[in-house]
Amino acid sequence: MPGIDESREFIPVRIAVLTVSDTRGLEDDKSGDTLAARLTEAGHILADRAIVKDDMAAITSQLQKWIADKDVDVVISTGGTGLTGRDVTPEAFHSVYEKEIEGFAALFHQISYEKIGTSTIQSRATAGVSHGTYLFALPGSTGACKDGWDGILKYQLDYRYRPCNFVEIMPRLEEHRRK
Repeated sequence: MPGIDESREFIPVRIAVLTVSDTRGLEDDKSGDTLAARLTEAGHILADRAIVKDDMAAITSQLQKWIADKDVDVVISTGGTGLTGRDVTPEAFHSVYEKEIEGFAALFHQISYEKIGTSTIQSRATAGVSHGTYLFALPGSTGACKDGWDGILKYQLDYRYRPCNFVEIMPRLEEHRRK
């Protein structure tokens, strides 16, 4: 049975939260607040937080900064995953991926479908890995952030989760560079 193995010690990870929005600031960033609150309540470390415009270069630049920062293990973004002309978060994420985690989008859509039905089809949530950093892009709604965290990330970012989780393989993400 999948679940938390209480015999294992919790290992906090350092998570940066990125909000992609042309209109939000820190004072009204409810989705970013939701992610920051949930990850710290789970025992993880909020490594950094930023808001960038719906702009490919701005998003990519912030991702590259955090990917290069050894004090950031994970980036979770909110916003810019839809279908409108300004929604370029998935394209920015894909431009820095070394490996995509295809199952993330599939599982996100399954969880989202239970809440919003076929409207989930309008989301382009995505995840991948770059230079040992996990990258997760969630839609901008608070509900989608809750679904992504509560349904997937709180488990996969918990070392105690069995049968497997993202934390236990972190030391191996860059083994191809050690040859």
